[in-house]
Amino acid sequence: MHLIGFLLSYPLLWLISLLPLRILYLISDYFLFPLVYHVIRYRKKVVFENLRNAFPQKSEKERRQIARKFYHYFCDLLVETIKLIHISEKEYKRRIRFKNPEVIEELYHKGYNIIAVTGHYGNWEWLSGVSNATPYQNMSLYKPLSNKYFEKVLTRIRTRFGAHLVPINDTMRRMVSYRQEGTRVLSCFISDQTPLRSHIQYWTRFLNQDTPIYLGPEKLARAFHQAVIFLKIIRTQRGYYQIEVVKLFEDVDQVHEHEITEAHVRELENLICEKPEYWLWTHRRWKHKKPAHAES
Repeated sequence: MHLIGFLLSYPLLWLISLLPLRILYLISDYFLFPLVYHVIRYRKKVVFENLRNAFPQKSEKERRQIARKFYHYFCDLLVETIKLIHISEKEYKRRIRFKNPEVIEELYHKGYNIIAVTGHYGNWEWLSGVSNATPYQNMSLYKPLSNKYFEKVLTRIRTRFGAHLVPINDTMRRMVSYRQEGTRVLSCFISDQTPLRSHIQYWTRFLNQDTPIYLGPEKLARAFHQAVIFLKIIRTQRGYYQIEVVKLFEDVDQVHEHEITEAHVRELENLICEKPEYWLWTHRRWKHKKPAHAES
C-alpha cells in the first residue's frame, strides 16, 4: 500500500513543485485551506484542545482566531515543503537568511561544535538548507518515516543544499565519526518531539501543561563538550524567513543538570506565545500524562 500511495501521489507533487510560489499560495488560499479547515477538518479537535490548555487566559474567540491563522499557515507550510523539490538554491537563499550569523562564526573560530535546538515552529523544513550559510557541516537529526518511499523523497529534499540527514538513533555514532574525522559539526534538533513513554526521563511545564522532554540535546552537549544555541525561525513575510541565533551556553561544563533543557524549552515557549499561529498545533504533544513520581 505504501508503494501504491507513493506512485499515485509523487508525480502530482513533482508537477506542483514546478509552479512558482505565488501560484502555490493561491492553491493554499483557495483550495487547501477550505479543504483542510472546513471539509476534512484535519485534527481540529486536537488543535482546539491544545489551544484551550495552552492559553486558558484567552477567550474562545481569541483561540478560534489563532486556530484559523494556524490552518492558513499550515497550508502555506505544505506548499512551501513541496516547493523544496524544485526550488533553486538562489531563490532559497533569498527567502531564508540568518539575522546574526556572527554568533555561529565566533563559536567556530573558538573551536566549538554546536548543538542547535529549534521546534516545529515556522518552516523548520527549510532550515536544513542553511548549512551553506555557516562554516559548519550541518547534521539534521530526524525520526525515519514508516513509508520508505516518501522517506527517500524527504531525504532528497532535506539534503539538496548540503545538510547531512541522520536518524536520531544513529546520532551518537555519527558524532563520534565526525570527531575522529576532525569535521566541525552543527547538529540540529527538533526539541518538541513527543518521547516514547519508555524514553521519558524528564518533565517540565510547557505552555501551562506538564510536558515530557527529550534530554538528548543536553546529554550530547555535555558528552561532547559542545556549545548550545537556539534557532528562532521568524516569518518576516509570506515565503520569507529570518533565523535569529540565540547563544544559550558556550561552556556546558559550568551549567547545572537540566539547565540546558530548561533554557531551550523557555526559548521555544516564548516564541510560541509571541506568534502562536506558527507552531504545529496539530501535533499530539500531550498524549502522555505525568505520573506522581516523575522527575521534573
